[in-house]
Amino acid sequence: MQPHQLNTKIEPQFLAVNDFIVNHLGSNVPLVEKIGHYIVQSGGKRFRPLLVLLAANACRYPQDSDQDHHIQLAACIEFIHTATLLHDDVVDNSDLRRGKDTANAKWGNAPSVLVGDFLYSRAFQIMVAIGKLEIMDVISNATNVIAEGEVLQLLNSRNPDLTEDEYMKVIIGKTAMLFEAATQAGAILAGATKEEEQALQLYGRHLGIAFQLVDDVMDYLSSAEEMGKNTGDDLAEGKATLPLIQAMKETDPENKKLIRRAIREGGLEDLSPVLKAISATSAISYTQQKAVEQSQLAIDSLSAIADSSFKETLITLAKLAVERKS
Repeated sequence: MQPHQLNTKIEPQFLAVNDFIVNHLGSNVPLVEKIGHYIVQSGGKRFRPLLVLLAANACRYPQDSDQDHHIQLAACIEFIHTATLLHDDVVDNSDLRRGKDTANAKWGNAPSVLVGDFLYSRAFQIMVAIGKLEIMDVISNATNVIAEGEVLQLLNSRNPDLTEDEYMKVIIGKTAMLFEAATQAGAILAGATKEEEQALQLYGRHLGIAFQLVDDVMDYLSSAEEMGKNTGDDLAEGKATLPLIQAMKETDPENKKLIRRAIREGGLEDLSPVLKAISATSAISYTQQKAVEQSQLAIDSLSAIADSSFKETLITLAKLAVERKS
């Protein structure tokens, strides 16, 4: 079951978001439209726009409203997310995403970066159309923090001395921030109280951290078919993610030296012995437990939100986020 199918009330809105996205990819430059359609329609679950819809509805966004601002906002978040994917794949030299060739693998780096810029600007056009300064403030701040998070990750590439606290700062910026912006902006759009807005902001942050930690685990456990990207991509890029950080804490000096060298050099030459070294420690279960803790923090933050089917779906999503395999 797809995440949006968890709530029958949200599914029509979710489908309207998909239609809105497709209908707003138009450009006078055919390649822009071609790459935009390719990446947007490449099989993503639309997790972030779904969070916008659920947050807005959980805060009583009017069901009979003749305005579709919640649809527009959800699409805006997806455009921003897609733009970051295009840029990330160029920075990381990735050639596979969601089981398909990346845009940069098909068309090259320059078109991918520029179409990412187009999607960013289209997102801001949508925000202007919504016309709520408070939402513009949240999302513009989020895009700034995301960019800083990506730069921070780049600066820490091939750094085997990265600590767990430092790594958490990276993933809060590059991943959790957009989750947080999605739920907070959805609440603001619905006219939520400050307490509700802050609750949903925290929910998005903790859910985003949990989501990324599960991604870290899957990079060392799942096949390319399951993940939609190559196994060991993080190691190939010299990223010291939490499973590696924890494995180095627990393992013997020889394996620690091996992991440190693999991070410094990047590539996949040491993937097999690194996988063995990780499996000999509790690094995977440790990371999984950290993800579960963040998921529970997300659920706990919803105590300020009134009971509804939308709140229940948010709780279910937090649980599913740490159980997923792709």
